[in-house]
Amino acid sequence: MVPDCIRAARLLPGAALRGTLRGMPRPSCPRCQRPLRHCLCALIPDLDSRTRVLILQHSSEVGHALNTARLAVLGLRNAELRVGEVFDDLPQLLAQPGYRACLLFPGEDAVALTGYAPEEQPLLLVVPDGTWRKARKLLHLNPLLAALPRVSLGAVAPSRYRLRKAPEEGALSTIEAIVAALDALEAPQGFDALLRPFDALIEGQIAAMGEEVFIRNHQR
Repeated sequence: MVPDCIRAARLLPGAALRGTLRGMPRPSCPRCQRPLRHCLCALIPDLDSRTRVLILQHSSEVGHALNTARLAVLGLRNAELRVGEVFDDLPQLLAQPGYRACLLFPGEDAVALTGYAPEEQPLLLVVPDGTWRKARKLLHLNPLLAALPRVSLGAVAPSRYRLRKAPEEGALSTIEAIVAALDALEAPQGFDALLRPFDALIEGQIAAMGEEVFIRNHQR
């Protein structure tokens, strides 16, 4: 049996039919949540790490086209993504046996990350995901999060996030910050493979907007 929506669409003039189809949601990959034509799954690695990564994503970031936190968790075995503003189960999330919880966030008392000593207990690296304002809100609404020891990145390469102006020098996207942190902690193991889908995502967005629009709006 032909569904009513398809039967009705067949009766529409060409222009009206195209308009109707444009209004329909595009099929998306259930894993990476990108449109099927632009699925990134083939580029997502499967990496293990001593460090456990816990990303706390502000709920406003979930629908963002450039959701790099999701890409990071898909590419890391020892990673978890939670979404919200207030995390009632935060005590349980932070009490992971065999890990030392710390917060990747700048501050006067933040300690720059360096490589693990041979017998050192690995970190549970808690990473807030959102704009600076939303990340600070997460800390404000979750006092246990704000009370964690803070760690920071040392010197980092400029962000590859060419579609967003960094709020300050050295600012990185969530996935770039995680890669930089893991590279510092677990050298000589490298985690650049996590950036393959990120780079493809950026290139896809630039292609969709057109080179002229990109240059006019993002290369000043």
